[in-house]
Amino acid sequence: MEATPAPPEAEWDLRPGDVIERKQLHAKYGGRTQGGIGPSAKTPNVMIFTDPVAGEKHGYYDGWMPDGLFHYSGEGQYGDQRMMSGNASILNHQAEHRALRVFQGARGKVTYLGRFVTEGWYEADAPETGDGPLRKVIVFKLRPVDTPSQAPATKLGRLLAAQTAAVAEIEVEQHETEKSFVQPNREPYEAERHESKLVQLFSDYLRSRGHLVSRHRILPAGETRPLMTDLYVEDLGLLIEAKGSVTRENVRMAIGQLADYGRFLDARHRAILVPSEPRQDLQELAMSVNQAFVWPEGKSYRSTDVELQSALTDSAHNPNIGT
Repeated sequence: MEATPAPPEAEWDLRPGDVIERKQLHAKYGGRTQGGIGPSAKTPNVMIFTDPVAGEKHGYYDGWMPDGLFHYSGEGQYGDQRMMSGNASILNHQAEHRALRVFQGARGKVTYLGRFVTEGWYEADAPETGDGPLRKVIVFKLRPVDTPSQAPATKLGRLLAAQTAAVAEIEVEQHETEKSFVQPNREPYEAERHESKLVQLFSDYLRSRGHLVSRHRILPAGETRPLMTDLYVEDLGLLIEAKGSVTRENVRMAIGQLADYGRFLDARHRAILVPSEPRQDLQELAMSVNQAFVWPEGKSYRSTDVELQSALTDSAHNPNIGT
């Protein structure tokens, strides 16, 4: 009759907060000496390593979240991550009778954070290594066993902890973007800088005519990355998505973004703010989904939406037009 394996605790002598050289850790307990996930063939443990400072630059927000769980991004640097290899070892650690051990740090000395159990997982967007294209990454939700939950420390964790509603109003000048939470290490393209300037100039125009302008941060149910609108004018019921150039690709993207944001905001008018008048076919494309264009013309603005055009030019005399 085979002997019953000893429980993981009996073969482990590190306590939360202990610091150890990673080489010594693997020499004693086994597991991979490199990489973020190290299932051991020597002891019944799966060791995972997290570097929040380095990870956050690449859209990985490992750390404590407002739900009291530790969120940990899976492995796989290119393409959509799959539930295999190290990722599967995290998901199946309990079924395989392995303890899940979390460490902060990836090289040299690492700090043992404690034992955790997997509470589930979800998918999020993050770029490939080297600021490549966006792909799906696996994020595990880990519940602590022998250490208390802590307050969120990452940029995303703090934002989610502070947001009390699914839709939060923010100032136009608050230069948060969706990409800043998905690709925080990437420098904005020239087109994005142009978009920001377009929004600011249009905001100034609207304010000069008595309108209140704002933006919104939206967190859909089940999502962990916020959506950010470019501009919202409540008294006009106007939702704006800005694009720095009038290309078909940009128009298609804007149409989808407005449809997405419009699920959460009351907007009679949905319009794409662009630097110049779009060609006729693109205007017809927007009209086919009940959206419009707005672009600067001289010291004023033009729109393909007749009612919106009237509101933009006549609102100085009646700020309530469009309500």
